[in-house]
Parts: sequence; C-alpha cells; structure tokens
Amino acid sequence: MPIRIMLDDVLARRGMTAKQLAEQIGVSQTHLSLFRTGKVRGVRFSTLSKLCLALGCEPGELLRYTPDPTDMTTGDED
Repeated sequence: MPIRIMLDDVLARRGMTAKQLAEQIGVSQTHLSLFRTGKVRGVRFSTLSKLCLALGCEPGELLRYTPDPTDMTTGDED
C-alpha cells in the first residue's frame, strides 16, 4: 500500500503514548490502534483534525505517500 501511517513516529517525537493520545482526543485505544497499524479503510477529517491539534502537527506528518509506479490502480473504482 502506498499510504503509510506515521503516527508512531510522531508520538515518539512528542514523548506521548497512544493511550494518552486516545484519551485526549476521545477515541478508543482500539480505534487508534487500528489507525496506527493501517488497518482502517479511511479516517474522518474530524478525527484527523483532533490528531493534528493534540500532536501539534500537520496531516502530512501522519500520512506518508510512497508511489508505486508499477501499480496504477487503487482498488477503488468510485
């Protein structure tokens, strides 16, 4: 998958645990864990906004895109 979740890196730089972040933004630890491991199909902008506010970061610090030029399909045909 060309999209990688960088939340663990941001948490480490901030000296914050996932449990602390989950409590601060009002989501379950399970939900945050699924996001951290990339096992979600999407994220609400409101959740992304809370993450950025709590961590003092930009969305681009949480998500990394590494294109694969051999794969021009996304799997979504919306």
